[in-house]
Amino acid sequence: MYEPIVIVGAGQAAAQAAETLRKRGHKGPLTIVGDEALLPYQRPPLSKKFLAGAMDRDRLLLRHSAHYEEHAVDLRLGYAAVSIDRTNHRVEIADGSHLDYGRLLLATGGQPRRLPAPGAELAGVYYLRTVADVERLRHEVRPGRRAVVIGGGYIGLEVAATAREAGLQVTVIESADRLMGRVVSPPVSSFYQAEHARHGVELLFNARVQELLGDGSGGQQRVRAVRLADGQEIPADFVLVGIGVVPADALARAAGLACEDGILVDEYCRTSDARIWAAGDCTRQVNLHSGLRVRLESVDNAFEQGTSAALNMLGLTIAHDKVPWFWSDQFDLKMIIVGLSAGANEVVLRGDPASRAFSVCFLRDGELVAIETVNHTRDQMAARKMILARARPDRAKLADPAVALKDTV
Repeated sequence: MYEPIVIVGAGQAAAQAAETLRKRGHKGPLTIVGDEALLPYQRPPLSKKFLAGAMDRDRLLLRHSAHYEEHAVDLRLGYAAVSIDRTNHRVEIADGSHLDYGRLLLATGGQPRRLPAPGAELAGVYYLRTVADVERLRHEVRPGRRAVVIGGGYIGLEVAATAREAGLQVTVIESADRLMGRVVSPPVSSFYQAEHARHGVELLFNARVQELLGDGSGGQQRVRAVRLADGQEIPADFVLVGIGVVPADALARAAGLACEDGILVDEYCRTSDARIWAAGDCTRQVNLHSGLRVRLESVDNAFEQGTSAALNMLGLTIAHDKVPWFWSDQFDLKMIIVGLSAGANEVVLRGDPASRAFSVCFLRDGELVAIETVNHTRDQMAARKMILARARPDRAKLADPAVALKDTV
């Protein structure tokens, strides 16, 4: 007899896990619990095509309702899971109901980091994580308006690019000395700084937000400006805060599962409880290629971990050993990062950033461990195989963009 499986969370990892479970033979009860009322959907277009109005809500869906009905996936959407009773193997739902589980997958994702500044609660201040967030923000995106983006990471810059293309005046406030400093190399940061400036985005670095200023009275106050620590005031018709994502691990913590900036899982995506697995942005796992315990915020990782968790829930004992990759679309630029650059001790630039198609390679003791590519599809495709194979490219060939990356070994 098949044990009931419950999946908490209704994003990419959850949808992929459910699909894998059914494809690989689980015939017992299968339930997805999600606090949003929407069917599982993809998030990358939210800051780009969906925000710009170039994609409708239906096209965001990973699968339509008929697919879940056909595969007997019970969807409990619109109500959050509020607690886990590990002793009785039960999940309590916000609507007062509960679900018994034999095995449980936590795919709770992440939440936007909140801005710790006075005025952050004013009307006209937005975060971007869900369809509802974007539908509220979309009403603000009109030509000639003044948008202030706090945070020069992926989300902030993607929204800045979308807003600028829509004809808005855009200012990006970054607390560090370069864009995307946490995730990309200085050459890539410098390139994107020049591109955003070329498109008319105002960029402020080493800038600390002191408070958000509002107009109006009582509960009707709306943001009108962002005041920096140096006293400068940046006028704003609205503000988008994009200062990072924190793991949605409160449910796991309350249940007593081991957590450390995310739910800790082993190479099989299993938590500290033998009946509970976790996948996606909410997890922290040792990457088998780098040896680092990392929390990866990416669609690819959610997809791959969702698959790995499902296979292991079925008892197949398959280690999660995928090479991670990430991407960002800004203006007409596609950046793709493959692998993890942490721990690299050599950096090799391939090509001229002025050509708007180049790569940055990261080596650790001669081994290719990561690559950042901008508009350079061939390099990132070759790098995936090379990183997996632990290739050791010839440095002189690697620095020559005329030599195909696959031919540098």
